Amino acid sequence: MARSILSRYLDPDVLSRMAGRAIEPRGLVMGTLAGHHKSPLSGFAVEFAGHREYVPGDDPKHIDWRVYYTRDKYFIKQYEMETNFVCHLVLDVSASMRYGEGRFQKMLCAAQLATTLGYSVVKQSDKVSLALFDEQVLSFVPPGNSMAQISRMTDQLDAIEPVRKTHLAECLTDVAGRMGRREIIMVFSDFFTDLKALEESLQRLRYHKHEVVLFQVMHHDELDFRFDGMVKFRGLETPAELLTQPSELRRRYLEILTHFNAQFQEICQRNRVERVLVDTSRDRAEVLVDYLNQRSLLNRGR
Repeated sequence: MARSILSRYLDPDVLSRMAGRAIEPRGLVMGTLAGHHKSPLSGFAVEFAGHREYVPGDDPKHIDWRVYYTRDKYFIKQYEMETNFVCHLVLDVSASMRYGEGRFQKMLCAAQLATTLGYSVVKQSDKVSLALFDEQVLSFVPPGNSMAQISRMTDQLDAIEPVRKTHLAECLTDVAGRMGRREIIMVFSDFFTDLKALEESLQRLRYHKHEVVLFQVMHHDELDFRFDGMVKFRGLETPAELLTQPSELRRRYLEILTHFNAQFQEICQRNRVERVLVDTSRDRAEVLVDYLNQRSLLNRGR
C-alpha cells in the first residue's frame, strides 16, 4: 500500500478507538462467505469452499483441526451458502463537497469516515465496495474483502477532484443496479439535492431489502452560519457571487436549513433509513464510535 495516501484517510488512533466494535447487518443477509452473520437460509446442503482465520465468537465446531496441527493457528471451515454482507460505500464528490479547509473539508471528512468503516468491514471478513459520483458514477471499486481493497479505494479517492454538480438520485439508482440482494449501502454526502427524487431512489433500495445509512456531512459554517463583517459568497456549483452582511441573513438561513433537515429526517423515518448528521469539526473517532454504539443498541432492541 502507498503509505502516504493511506495515512491521509486512515488514522491509527481512530482505528484503535474503534477496535472491538463490529458492524452487524440489521436483519438477515444474503451472501456467499463469511460465516458469522445470521442466515435466512436453513436446511440447505452446503459445500466446502475454503478457510478463514478464527475470530473470537466463531463456533469452535467449525475449526479445521488438521490445519491447526500443520500451521499452529485456528482456521474455520467455510461453506457455500454461509452468509456475509456486502457494504457499499457511496461517496458524493461533487463541487459542494469541496467546502472547508484542511481536515475540516467535507470531502476529506467523508472520505476518512468511509475508508475507516471500509477497513472495519474488511477486518471482520466481510466485503466492501466504493462508488464515487457527482453528475454520474465516476468510479466503482467492486466488492472485495482483502486489505488490498482498502488501498484500491484510497487510490481512487486521492485521484478525484470535486468540480461538478451532483445528481444524487440518478447515481443511487445506478449503484443499486450493481448490488446483489439484502446488502448495506452507506451514502456520504451533504444531500443538497432534490429531496423528492432522493426519496424515490431510497424507496427502490428499501423495496429490494437493502439497509440504507445516510451520513449527512456538513461543515460547521453551514450549520452555524457565523461570519464576521462583509463576506463575498461564491457558488461552488454555480458561478454566482453574493457580497453581503451575513448577520442580516443568518436568521433566515437557519430557518431554511432547519426546514430542509426536518424534511430530510421525515423522509428517512418514513422509509426506515438511518440518517447520521456529521459536523466536520467533530473528532472522527467520536463520530464513528457514537454511531456504532447507537447501531449496536438498535440491533439489540430488534
